[in-house]
Amino acid sequence: MQISVTFKNLDPSENLKSYVQNKLTKLDKLLENPAEAHVVLSVEKIRHIAEIKIIGDRLNINCREKTGDMYSSIDLALDKLEKQIKKNKQKIRNHRQGSRNEIRDREDITGLPEAVPADETAAPEIKIQNIEFKPMDVEEASLQIALIPDNFIVFTNSVTNQVNVLYKKNDGSLGLIQPIT
Repeated sequence: MQISVTFKNLDPSENLKSYVQNKLTKLDKLLENPAEAHVVLSVEKIRHIAEIKIIGDRLNINCREKTGDMYSSIDLALDKLEKQIKKNKQKIRNHRQGSRNEIRDREDITGLPEAVPADETAAPEIKIQNIEFKPMDVEEASLQIALIPDNFIVFTNSVTNQVNVLYKKNDGSLGLIQPIT
């Protein structure tokens, strides 16, 4: 990390400069890419102000602290910087992880990545429901449909050994869907 320390209204001190450099090198471990740190140490009346700006690859963090002691201002500013860097890293990690989880969830449902429609009116959402169908004849299925709350029943026709669907029509009669062989 490249570090530049500037003093305003304060005599340049090698102790302060080395203190800031030592502390910032510890923060450098949190950064993945090289960065630049600009530190401005200033005094206004009785306030000691430490301003730190870190600029790096997709990273721009500013921090400013005022206290009665320059060392405590530096420490508080560095604590703020550390929190901001960790927050930024976590935000990037969550963003990347979230997109992976969404893709993984779509693949779990269908086995293939789901194509996202360009606009919402393009394709309605399809809900998938798995059902068990039992072998029975059409008469038994007509008795079963009266007992269930659904408007249809899926069953294996015991005579033809094929999957059939028996459904209730709007006029109260029953309809049968069967494959052509």
